[in-house]
Amino acid sequence: VQLVESGGGLVQAGGSLRLSCVASGMVFRIEDMHWYRQAPGKQRELVAIITSSSNTDYSDSVKGRFTISRDNAKNTLYLQMNSLKPEDTAVYYCRAGFGLWGQGTRVTVSS
Repeated sequence: VQLVESGGGLVQAGGSLRLSCVASGMVFRIEDMHWYRQAPGKQRELVAIITSSSNTDYSDSVKGRFTISRDNAKNTLYLQMNSLKPEDTAVYYCRAGFGLWGQGTRVTVSS
């Protein structure tokens, strides 16, 4: 049972990235899924949620810029990040509703 994130990297402010999180060993389609992030020296924070029925919610800091989605046929969770800001710099983690975490993918936004 694991979650594997990818898609992080270095991008200039105003740019875009798409993160992916591939799930294995679990019934992905029944799980609510989450994206969290942890910036240097800060606590991990919830960024976005997508329920098993694809309802979504976002933190105020990313609302209107980030989009969470899922492809149940591919057991994959996505986070489309647009209009990136330096304050979005963090390690991004996906989490399954039952508590499983991925290893994280680093996003660095330069000014």
